[in-house]
Amino acid sequence: MPVYDYECEKCHFQFELKRRFGEDGTANCPRCRGKSRRIFTSVPVIFKGSGFYVTDHRKGGVAKSGTEKPPDKAPDSPPKKD
Repeated sequence: MPVYDYECEKCHFQFELKRRFGEDGTANCPRCRGKSRRIFTSVPVIFKGSGFYVTDHRKGGVAKSGTEKPPDKAPDSPPKKD
């Protein structure tokens, strides 16, 4: 079950509760029994290891399907007339 952070609107006490996904999001403060609201915080992203997976960033020369990409060439230009 996930743990959610709450803050009391009356006494500003912060606490955590384990709640099920389908459960109602409201809770009462354990100190004063006042109405509390859920606190939303951002989740940090931590990159570990030497880098990304091959599928995360394509290197030049390899197409998405795994086949090699043809080399870039200039379009054929008509012969110059003197």
